[in-house]
Amino acid sequence: MHLPMDDVQAFVMVAELGSFTRAAERLALTQTGLTRRIQRLEGYVGLPLLDRTTRRTSLTAAGREFLPLAKRVVEDLTHGLERLRTTARLSAGDVTLATMPAVAYQRLPGVLEAYARRHPGNRVMLLERSGALVTEAVRRGDAEFGIHIAGEPQEDLAEDLLSADPLVLVCHPGHALASRASVVWAELREDDLITLGGSSGNRALVESQLARVGLPGRGRFVVENTPSAMALAATGVAVAILPSSAGRGLLPGAMERGVMERGALEGGALVEVPLVEPVLHRRLGLVRRRREALTPASAALYRMLLPK
Repeated sequence: MHLPMDDVQAFVMVAELGSFTRAAERLALTQTGLTRRIQRLEGYVGLPLLDRTTRRTSLTAAGREFLPLAKRVVEDLTHGLERLRTTARLSAGDVTLATMPAVAYQRLPGVLEAYARRHPGNRVMLLERSGALVTEAVRRGDAEFGIHIAGEPQEDLAEDLLSADPLVLVCHPGHALASRASVVWAELREDDLITLGGSSGNRALVESQLARVGLPGRGRFVVENTPSAMALAATGVAVAILPSSAGRGLLPGAMERGVMERGALEGGALVEVPLVEPVLHRRLGLVRRRREALTPASAALYRMLLPK
């Protein structure tokens, strides 16, 4: 059913001004065009709404009954459209973003601080999920977009690459490998390892490479997230295999020549050593639903997260 909103607006204008001439001027229409709109609306409802003579224009009984509803419809539509225009112009609104906990801890605070300054009225909700659960939160519509481990292209999702971070060995500065320029994967057979389990996006990459060099896919210690792996590595009990970005950004400016001060872990320290032969990368990507446009508020944050 086609709702004749232009015709309803024309009726309200004539009723309020009491004149076809003034209403036509206000709407930038010819009187013939305005008359057609009123006739079309009356034909739609099946009743005359206006009595028009050469001297005056007045409402019929049906017109008097319809006018309050017509005015509310026009006002609600006008206000609704203005709110949408304001939302688009100011990128106003709420944002729901799914992300892995380590990314939320390391990469997002600075971006969110800048976003809050640009859009002080917006609210951001973070859904912290592990690995593939980020992707599923976006696919189900629980989040408008997400930061996940980039994988094979998927028909229903669009993706923009954020970074490709090499996997490194993370260990206590006193460990025998801490001073090495690099470590070959096969050399890890002498060490107790900390690996990520559960739905970690890095799990399959690490486990398959360990298997290639004849090592068990699961380390002596299996944890659910990167901060836990780093906390355990800081004690010196074992070494962790993590993306290099896990060592950057926890404490801004603290990373220098591979050593990261870990004030949050009782003053300990961690060292990153490159893993080679081969060098493997964890690829981070922004993911969104392919056939659905982001809201202005979400699009503004999405653009801020993209590499410059």
